[in-house]
Amino acid sequence: MDKTTIIGLLLVALVVVGGQYLEGGSLAMIFQVTAAVIVLGGTLGAVCLSFPPAHLLVACRSLSQIFFEPKDEANPLIAQITEFAYRSRREGILSLERELDNLPDDFFRRTLQLVVDGLEPETIRDIMEIELRQLRDSGSVSARVFESAGGYAPTMGILGAVFGLIQVMNYLTEPSKLGPGIAVAFVATVYGVGSANLLFLPIAHKLQLRHQRRLLYKELVLEGVLGVSAGIHPRLIEERLIGLLAGWPSKTRRPFSTASLFVDHTPADLQVEQTLPAGTANPEPGDYATPNVTQN
Repeated sequence: MDKTTIIGLLLVALVVVGGQYLEGGSLAMIFQVTAAVIVLGGTLGAVCLSFPPAHLLVACRSLSQIFFEPKDEANPLIAQITEFAYRSRREGILSLERELDNLPDDFFRRTLQLVVDGLEPETIRDIMEIELRQLRDSGSVSARVFESAGGYAPTMGILGAVFGLIQVMNYLTEPSKLGPGIAVAFVATVYGVGSANLLFLPIAHKLQLRHQRRLLYKELVLEGVLGVSAGIHPRLIEERLIGLLAGWPSKTRRPFSTASLFVDHTPADLQVEQTLPAGTANPEPGDYATPNVTQN
């Protein structure tokens, strides 16, 4: 559960209702069915004119994303890719084939499958970059839908206010009714500006962040798997992936060195021994002789 979303919604409700109460106004005055119909109905109609049904359906489905933190954390991914890199150096790239069914992410699974199939890293990059480009172009549709709603709503609020003022003109001969009538007319403006800046635009911004997070995850997968395919040292792969996280919050970045998880991955048939010259009691770093490498 994304706590900031819940806190934000509660603060919005508290500010609107509490502000009206502290000003001594009636809460009933800010709940006007006619104003809500004009603003929300007009905004919905404008959005429907702007986007095809498929985009609107995607936007509705993605609305739940603002309430839940994404599960695709970078830390476990970096650790897993580093583990694959060590294993491929030790057992060969084909040893990763048995891991394909255990990968929950389809992009990760297909990229690793291309590596296991023996394709060149450049070819794999060309294939998977096509999907990444499509995601960059179309993946933020949901954010654009709500951003458009945030642009239309204030205009609909002004439209509702104008309609209300037109009705108030009928009471020019009755001054006692002008004040309440004007107040009711401007409720539509409150609905339009409030819904845009307190709901639609913040939702669009959070959905855009979710989209960028998904893209980052897939870029980590692509760069990491390509590093494994090219035979790059696991530590270099790890540092490269860490570099991709430089601009993200600390919760997303790796807070520890995953290399400590794989210290036992030195091949068993390659032993490196460091020997000291005879009579060296307190060795210094330079006292060690050249390592003797023996093959068992």
